[in-house]
Amino acid sequence: MNTNGAQPGTAAAGPRYAVHSIDHYALEVPDLAVAEHFLDAFGLTLRHNAGWLEAYATDGHCWARFHEGEHKRLAYLSFNCYAEDLAGIRQQLADAGAAFVNDAPHGQAGGIWFFDADGNLVQVKAGPKTSPDAKIKAGLESTPAGQRGALVRSQVQKVHPRRLSHVLLFSPNVPNLVAFYRDALGLRLSDRSADIIAFTHAPHGCDHHLLALVKSSAKGWHHAAWDVASVNEVGQGAAQMANAGYTRGWGTGRHVLGSNYFFYVLDPWGSFCEFSADIDYIPAGHDWPTGDFAPEDSLYQWGPDVPDYFIRNTEA
Repeated sequence: MNTNGAQPGTAAAGPRYAVHSIDHYALEVPDLAVAEHFLDAFGLTLRHNAGWLEAYATDGHCWARFHEGEHKRLAYLSFNCYAEDLAGIRQQLADAGAAFVNDAPHGQAGGIWFFDADGNLVQVKAGPKTSPDAKIKAGLESTPAGQRGALVRSQVQKVHPRRLSHVLLFSPNVPNLVAFYRDALGLRLSDRSADIIAFTHAPHGCDHHLLALVKSSAKGWHHAAWDVASVNEVGQGAAQMANAGYTRGWGTGRHVLGSNYFFYVLDPWGSFCEFSADIDYIPAGHDWPTGDFAPEDSLYQWGPDVPDYFIRNTEA
């Protein structure tokens, strides 16, 4: 390992076919009214649809669905691919040993349904590319001389996430699950820290991570990260959640792997939603210098101490 953990030339190799985006994720939670209060405070637009709750960002896309269930868990994760790649991905799934599913949950028909190596239910379907095609500029410009840089508190607008950035799952075997998503869906390893945590991206132009995985004794849902325009909006998002009664979380800080500014707010079920700004971007065809970073040098560059409940898997 060198001084920054970088190993050039290790991210480009992969199977021929690959997904390009997350379409949405679906969680089961005990009470949709509780979910609605939390998600509205977070700044998402909510719609009720046939017994479930849909969450939209300002880009107009439905990024998340919430269904009632006995306890919080990932119902399924849905990826999009190009239509011409779907048959090839189906073959890659078969070659990777995926267990195919005939009956889609919650009436969500279409595409290919299967269980991943940890038993998470996953959908792949032909659909639009929702991941960005280029690095999105963060609003970090300084105020010119002679102008006031900050609004008074009464004029601060509510933060509304622009899009979903990524999700993070707990896994009892991170390297095994990384290999599965590489071989089956074409996701490339961006960076990792031993067998503790790994970050993967889609090869068609993608944030530093689309799907992240962290070690636990069981599978589970850790967080969804939502893109906002600036580190200022990260801080404002933390304040608006505290004002709504959601005071527990971690941040504001800056990550090392992905480089994004963050604030994680604890949701009502023991997992998190993250306000995220200015994450690294990996262009299509770029040979990202994949790194293996020491645990103490991989999580965050600056910020408050990590709370003891941050890596607690409430589903274990």
